[in-house]
Amino acid sequence: MKVILQKSVQKLGKIGDVVEASPGYFRNYLEPRGLAMLATGGALKKREEDLETLRKKAETAHQAAVEVSEKIQALNTIQIAAKAGESGRLFGKITSKEIAQALSKEANVEIDKKSLKTPEDMSALGTYKITAKIAPEVQAEFSIEIIPE
Repeated sequence: MKVILQKSVQKLGKIGDVVEASPGYFRNYLEPRGLAMLATGGALKKREEDLETLRKKAETAHQAAVEVSEKIQALNTIQIAAKAGESGRLFGKITSKEIAQALSKEANVEIDKKSLKTPEDMSALGTYKITAKIAPEVQAEFSIEIIPE
């Protein structure tokens, strides 16, 4: 029997897929848990409408991510002031949170600190390349310059 998955089911398919399931599996497991529904004519039509809506949302989100990426890449270099010793070594390190705050201030975009990929050792004055992963397919690179306070 053909069913439409309402949620992803391991070894069967992901959300929105039309799959073949035995009547007992559907009746005793999938339907009571709200994991699937029968693939009737009306349900298939609604599925197509839902998939189209999801495609449009994904396209809009991708477009917004590209715009944010362009804003970030338009920046030359973001300067971050930090306390440093005579030799140029920092008292502490520059964190992703500080970089995200500086980026928010400079470019007026909100980036999650977890989406920033920083070099391992940022404990000295200088310029560093940072990569921000805005969306699964969209990344932006920018530079930060750590200057003494």
